[in-house]
Amino acid sequence: MTPPPAEARYLPFESGPYRMAMALTTVPESAWFEIDERYTDEMAERRRLLREQHGDVFGALPISDAARAETLRELVANLTLHAAQWFTRDGDTLHNGLTGETWDLATLPCDPLELAGRLVQEDLCIIQQSDGGPLFTAAVLCFPSRWRLHEKLGKPLVLVHGPVPHYAERLAAPVDRFMAKVKPGHIASRLNWSVLDDSAMFQPGGKWRVEQNAAITADNAGDRLYLRVERQTLRRLPQSGAILFGIRVHSYALARAITTPLAASRLAEAVRALPEATVHYKSLKVFGPALLAWLDGRSR
Repeated sequence: MTPPPAEARYLPFESGPYRMAMALTTVPESAWFEIDERYTDEMAERRRLLREQHGDVFGALPISDAARAETLRELVANLTLHAAQWFTRDGDTLHNGLTGETWDLATLPCDPLELAGRLVQEDLCIIQQSDGGPLFTAAVLCFPSRWRLHEKLGKPLVLVHGPVPHYAERLAAPVDRFMAKVKPGHIASRLNWSVLDDSAMFQPGGKWRVEQNAAITADNAGDRLYLRVERQTLRRLPQSGAILFGIRVHSYALARAITTPLAASRLAEAVRALPEATVHYKSLKVFGPALLAWLDGRSR
């Protein structure tokens, strides 16, 4: 069997003044989901979380019933076409060659959205239109980047992102317009980045910290800090009309991600350009001086 490819390395930060924008690009059907060398390990962690902390990583409102079922159908169709070297379907039986699992799609063993989340490395969130704007109605969320599913479920997106500095005035209206107008068949993608002091994939908490971590220094920051990048995708489901929001998390040790003086210089400039409220929100005060000293040392 063909092994999955190497994990992509994304460096989405920019030099220059801080900009808060959707920055969407279009991706082809074949690139809707990422399957790479991390698949086996990440799927094992997803199975563990769904077994041991199901209430923390899965949630759904009844309004999302049709969209959750459609998510599984669309995902299976995509995988069996564009990842057919690993996923095959025989009638109602789906075979996952990477894990050896076999699933009966006629008599599902769990919620269809949960099964979808057992097939791909992405977390999957469902967003549906309502009188109050786009509404967050369901998710399988095993790898949150410091937010809790059940604090957000059932809320409009503007409230889901309420704690995010500057979201309401800069992004809420463009996001709501995009959610209302995106056409079926179009897949949009964007990248989001943070620097964290924890490599764990499941991180429901950790924002707003201010106490400095003296154990992280200019000498060891490359090994103690992690560049966490989310590759986010948005697609309208053709039958239900819901938006399926995918989140693939990449967590790189800083020294593995930042390997050139140019990359170090760009990240240092991007960190320095962050507004104070964003620095606080992302908990960068915990290790900010060490991070910048490490980056400056490698940018020369």
